Amino acid sequence: MSGRTKKRIVGKISWGPRKSHLKENGASSNKMHPSVYHALVVIFLEFFAWGLLTAPMIDVLNETFPNHTFLMNGLIQGVKGMLSFLAAPLIGALSDVWGRKPFLLLTVSFTCAPIPLMKLSPMWYFTMISLSGIFAVTFSVVFAYVADITTEEDRSQAYGLVSATFAASLVTSPAIGAYLGHMYSDNFVVWLATAIAVLDILFILVFIPESLPEKVRPSSWGSPISWEKVDPFSSLRKMSHDYLILLLCITVFLSYLPEAGEYSCFFVYLRLIMLFTEEEVAVFIAVVGVLSVIAQTVILALLMKYLGHKKSIVFGLLFETVQLACFGFGSQDWIMWTGGAVAAMSSITYPAISAFVSAHAEADQQGVAQGVVTGIRGLCNGLGPALFGFIFYLFHVDLNETTNVDTSKVKTLNASASHTHKDSIIPGPPFAFGTVLVIIAMLVAINIPDSPHPKKTGVSKAALQLHQSMEQGLRSDKEDVQPLMAVSEEEVL
Repeated sequence: MSGRTKKRIVGKISWGPRKSHLKENGASSNKMHPSVYHALVVIFLEFFAWGLLTAPMIDVLNETFPNHTFLMNGLIQGVKGMLSFLAAPLIGALSDVWGRKPFLLLTVSFTCAPIPLMKLSPMWYFTMISLSGIFAVTFSVVFAYVADITTEEDRSQAYGLVSATFAASLVTSPAIGAYLGHMYSDNFVVWLATAIAVLDILFILVFIPESLPEKVRPSSWGSPISWEKVDPFSSLRKMSHDYLILLLCITVFLSYLPEAGEYSCFFVYLRLIMLFTEEEVAVFIAVVGVLSVIAQTVILALLMKYLGHKKSIVFGLLFETVQLACFGFGSQDWIMWTGGAVAAMSSITYPAISAFVSAHAEADQQGVAQGVVTGIRGLCNGLGPALFGFIFYLFHVDLNETTNVDTSKVKTLNASASHTHKDSIIPGPPFAFGTVLVIIAMLVAINIPDSPHPKKTGVSKAALQLHQSMEQGLRSDKEDVQPLMAVSEEEVL
């Protein structure tokens, strides 16, 4: 592909769909056009606000729950994740009917609602974090928004931009939050994050145009919505009737379960077990964020172009395995930094899977499709932190042993204060367990069809026969259950 052509594609993705794409989907050319940039701003502001609170949140967590901090953190994040799992299919299905903008506003508002409570009332803060999981599914709505305005060939690159923006929001925000906390106070950081969250909400209200094509919307808001679409357990049952979605969801579950647990505690682990200072944690996040931006834009685009969806997913899982092994078995700072660099490469897995699912779904099923994947991630967000917290508890990894260490003497006290954990054979037991899960996920991903349209493209006869035989067997069941992502007769022909 020439440089001029590549530049035109990037511009098309960034600024919005082509006029022909708008016309095909029934969108008016006179209105302000939705673009990927709108989604990027929403994601950046939301997670930049939360990134500012990285250092204050660790302190508040440890002060509020001085005993078994890891375990309580896991339970809080676990409740949030379970509620997200239950709500994601409903939010996705409703956004397919009523549009993306109302649910962008709803999800961002509820996700950011706990921020001002951090210093006002820590217990209410953690309670609201748990309850905010009901609407903490911004990514599923954003990915559906992007799917509405991009073509299939451009979608993986657009998803990569969204994921890269998420990483970019964490490049500087933790360092800025830590610096402002030292210069002023943690209260100042909390109110700054609150102001940014309010700005995000105002941006959605004023500047975000609706992306859902008019021709796929119902004639009225009173149109009925099937309970089968919004029941999360129904979605789980239907996955078994769609071979491709089933394999992808198993891959998401096995790979994101350890990732969710890692996100919930890793920075606390670096700070209080590996004895990183606040500044070192902020720099670590910034470096990993920069590398993740590069991975999810440049590298993901190249992988999708030359390797395709399936191999890109396997590539990301391979790096996630190495990353978790570094965190699980490493006891030196340089191993943590190596694992962080590898973690940036593993960040391509989720946008690659989301692009695969989106390509497999019809235009009027994008919200449901992304809702199912986000629901699986929500389930992992519920189980992962609780699992990691419980494993830390079983192995007697207690934050209280190092929370009172003077950060100016970290290097001097490193050998004595953390001898019990850092010098053990497996310093990070949950990360080592996660390595095994991701290896299994990689074995599952190898069996994923090479194309999101196995009936439409030249796949191997054996794979096609397996896919067809499974669908025929399922159709013969007494219970008449449709596949989650139905394939039209025109596509088969």
